[in-house]
Amino acid sequence: MMLELQAQACHNVNFVTPDHVVPQIIEALPLAIEGGLRLPIVYNTSAYDSMETLELMDGIVDIYMPDFKYWDPEMARKYSRAADYPEVARRTLKEMYRQVGDLVIDENGLAERGLIVRHLILPGNIAGTREVVRWIAHELSPTTYVNLMAQYCPAGKVSRTEYAEINRAVTAREYEEALDDTWRAGLLRLDPRRPSYCGHLTITR
Repeated sequence: MMLELQAQACHNVNFVTPDHVVPQIIEALPLAIEGGLRLPIVYNTSAYDSMETLELMDGIVDIYMPDFKYWDPEMARKYSRAADYPEVARRTLKEMYRQVGDLVIDENGLAERGLIVRHLILPGNIAGTREVVRWIAHELSPTTYVNLMAQYCPAGKVSRTEYAEINRAVTAREYEEALDDTWRAGLLRLDPRRPSYCGHLTITR
């Protein structure tokens, strides 16, 4: 399948949340390489990964693309039932950065190697954007490539009373504040995806 993707002119092989199939990936890659695979390997993850898994992928993954979802353990517990998420994410992001470093882009604007951190802004700063971007700048590198996303849309169970605070889109002001926090943190490679649409809301800058 990896060779088929390459034959279709895909830019990379993107494994999404692949923690549970890492042994199969490791077994398949040598066969694909023998068959001529040259594409970068992307590990696309929530950052809620085991260190054992990441250690197995050292030297195999070219591009890590993790989320950093929450800063506050209580928010992680309430919305994802994983109070240890912030601690795990900080640990795994450090390991990913150790393995691949800052993002390297070729002359065509395509990623070749490195770390891309995604952060989704949530209503009411529930995600802890200010703390997240400061941590990235100080604990990883100010040249870490950060994709700051504002496309959150309420769906599913968030219409219930206990989740009423996130039963709305991110406001333009919240988006602007998140951008300002990111620049003030000292991050130099910010990818602010805009405009973003959620129902009738349009966020522009």
